[in-house]
Amino acid sequence: MHTRVLQLEQDILAGNQHMADHVRAHLASQHTLALNLVSSPGSGKTTLLVETVARLKAQQRPVAVIEGDQQTSFDAERIRATGVQAVQINTGKGCHLDARMVHDALHDLPTLPHGVLMIENVGNLVCPAGFDLGERAKVLVFSVTEGEDKPLKYPDMFQAAGLILLHKCDLLPHVRFDVARALDFVRQVNPDAPVIQLSSTTGEGFDAWMAWIDAQCAAA
Repeated sequence: MHTRVLQLEQDILAGNQHMADHVRAHLASQHTLALNLVSSPGSGKTTLLVETVARLKAQQRPVAVIEGDQQTSFDAERIRATGVQAVQINTGKGCHLDARMVHDALHDLPTLPHGVLMIENVGNLVCPAGFDLGERAKVLVFSVTEGEDKPLKYPDMFQAAGLILLHKCDLLPHVRFDVARALDFVRQVNPDAPVIQLSSTTGEGFDAWMAWIDAQCAAA
């Protein structure tokens, strides 16, 4: 029984990887940067994304969004209110997006030559770590309203991240969150990923975040 379950998991991941590679090649042919935004629920990921796409649009950089949630289209509607196209994917009982979902959603979006595709994954620090969506990098949004020990509790996700955004830093005077301790825990599981401290409310750190995106676009 355990052997059959393991084989099924391997088949699922192998099939997903094949589709992810196809998506990645398709996006690379258009010089499109794809970022997979991951986080726990309540990190402020959508608020950060709204501010980010507004800034990308102001730069006249092509941008579109794929929104993943178990139910509702609230987040996609927030993105569309900025004038940016968004496709909502509802996963139902599923706890993450997969590469096939992203592949199918791309048919409903315009091409983005030298642009950015933002993929907002389902709020979950477990399952999305193991599923490649064809992205250039996973961007982990880690909020100061969460515990400093998140990197040690969910090491797979922190290890998979190409960038970590420490979000809601404007709330630091009002919450018990030790930034130095949190960053030490991050470094224990992922010594290489850059960390940017930012706030979607005050704009702190957004210049660094946008510069990181620009650098990734230049390499796409």
